[in-house]
Amino acid sequence: MPPNGEAPSPLPDEPEVYVFSQLRLDAWSTGVRSKTTVPLRVELWNGQRIDFSAEAPRVTIRVPDASAVRYLVSPSLYNLGRAYVEGAIEVSGRATDMIAVVNALAAASVRPHGALRRFMRSLPHTRQVDAEAIRYHYDVSNEFYRAWLDPAMVYSCAYFENGDEDLATAQQKKIDHILTKIDVRPGQTLLDIGCGWGALVIRAARKYGARCVGVTLSENQHRLAREQVARAGLQDQVEIRLQDYRDVEGQFDRITSVGMFEHVGVRHLAEYFGRINALLAPDGVAMNHGITSTDPEGRGTPYGGGEFISRYVFPHGELAHLSVVLRAMQQGGLEARDVENLRRHYARTCELWTENYEANAAGIRTLTDERHFRIWHVYLAGCTYAFNHDLISLYQVVCGKAGSSPGNHRWSRRYMYPC
Repeated sequence: MPPNGEAPSPLPDEPEVYVFSQLRLDAWSTGVRSKTTVPLRVELWNGQRIDFSAEAPRVTIRVPDASAVRYLVSPSLYNLGRAYVEGAIEVSGRATDMIAVVNALAAASVRPHGALRRFMRSLPHTRQVDAEAIRYHYDVSNEFYRAWLDPAMVYSCAYFENGDEDLATAQQKKIDHILTKIDVRPGQTLLDIGCGWGALVIRAARKYGARCVGVTLSENQHRLAREQVARAGLQDQVEIRLQDYRDVEGQFDRITSVGMFEHVGVRHLAEYFGRINALLAPDGVAMNHGITSTDPEGRGTPYGGGEFISRYVFPHGELAHLSVVLRAMQQGGLEARDVENLRRHYARTCELWTENYEANAAGIRTLTDERHFRIWHVYLAGCTYAFNHDLISLYQVVCGKAGSSPGNHRWSRRYMYPC
């Protein structure tokens, strides 16, 4: 009899596959409960319920058919995430609770691994592959992103100077933090690689007087960003291009890349930084703002979270450890001048995105199909968990041309971090 005392349907009347699945599930659930307790209830196709804690369940997994048991008894983040996205199981509860429960199940049942992430790094990054990956992620629809981002539609880590800012304020502070750190001045030229919906270049032009070029591979972003620039009356200062950064010509006084280099590929990072170096004016300053791995061995996140993201969220996306980033930057001819960790800030950003997503769930479901709704639902909460548990991080690295005269460098970074 199951631990909760509820007997399943009589086994003799069930097909053999159901009997086998029931036995597998009973053995697995007994093993999990011997190692941990989680506020989870599993509801089976035959009416049986299995509770994994004495407290009231915060998450319920419904298994409608015995064929889905295979996902549950090998509960990696990839397996359970895939089963949820593809509709093989139903899951109810807050996304943050769902992710916490799944991680607990995985820790009790699955060996940590990152083999697929290492394999993914051997895959080629061509211009066509990169463009298709960008369109897959960012061209869901502008309305979809508008439903849970801040009003300026900034899709990157915010900056919580005091910790109590709302999302819109923190995103504007992030943009100002970046533009202050690279010391943007009136009349200077600025290139924003992966400009999104244009918030940074609009702010750089309007507040700092810069002349800006923003490039993106997303057609939806390109169209809306141009509309935003026109609405702001900044057409003479800001140009938005549907263009690969490798095709940009000329030199710029300042270059920003915010949340873009994760798409480049670890093997291509030196080329990426080399291209930034070629586009940067002799006394110019650049910033790379991006997500990094916290595993110096490059094994990826444990329990299959990276595999889920690679398949469903960021095809061909790769995360490098900070040490790899700094080495590639130097190989590309750039010298790091300031490094800041914003892991706590991205955890908070993802938490607020998740809250917005769930608060607007009914409307979001009208903007996309159920599969995509579920992908982003678990992805945002999963990122919150990963940043909070130091599985991934976020670094801003300010850099300039290697070998340049130190006489052009400021003595202090007080202008970046005013008291």
